[in-house]
Amino acid sequence: MNNLTNLALISQMIDSAEKSIQSAKQLLREVMGGKIDTGSDIAKKAQVLSVSEGGKIIEGVFDGQNMVGPDGKQYPVPANYASKSKLVEGDVLKLTIAEDGSFIYKQIGPVERRKVLGILTQDEKGEYKVVGEGQSYRVLLASLTYFKAEPGDEVTVVLPKDKEATWGAVENVIKKDSASFGADSEQPKKRSEEAELEEL
Repeated sequence: MNNLTNLALISQMIDSAEKSIQSAKQLLREVMGGKIDTGSDIAKKAQVLSVSEGGKIIEGVFDGQNMVGPDGKQYPVPANYASKSKLVEGDVLKLTIAEDGSFIYKQIGPVERRKVLGILTQDEKGEYKVVGEGQSYRVLLASLTYFKAEPGDEVTVVLPKDKEATWGAVENVIKKDSASFGADSEQPKKRSEEAELEEL
C-alpha cells in the first residue's frame, strides 16, 4: 500500500474509534443517570468567575438547566428564558439579584455552537431526548411544549461545538406528519412561531 492509502485507512480508523468512544460515554452517562464528569468542566470554568456587590451580581456557567456559580452553587434558570435564548452547556451568564429578590439573567459569554438534527424520543420515565449522530441529548420541556413537539418529530438541537453535551437547546421542530416545507405548508407557520418566540 502507498502512503496515501495508509493515511486514509488511519483516518477512518481514528474516526471510527472516536465515534465508539462517544457512544460508550453516552451509554455510561445514561447508566449512571447523567452523573459523569461532564459537569466538572462546567464547575472548573465557573470557579474563575466573579461575585460582586455583596453577592448581588454573580457570574456563572449554564449546565443545561441551571447556572453554576464560582462557589459551586446552582442557581435556577427559568426554562422559558433558557429556551428563548437557546442557551447551551458552557455559556457564561451574569445573574443580577434585584432588591425585591428577583433573578435577572444575561448571557455574557456564549460558547461556539454546532447543530444536530435528530429524532425526539420519550423514555419509560417520561423524559424527552433527541437522538442524533449516535447520541441522545436531553431537552427542556418548555421548548418542546412551545413547538408542540411529539415523539417521532425531527428536532434541530444546538450544542456546544467543542465539548460533549448532555443537554441540547431546541432550535426547530419538523413535525413527523409534514412531508416537506412548502410555500404554503409548514414554513410560514414556523416563521410566525419564531416571531412569537422573539416577542417573549
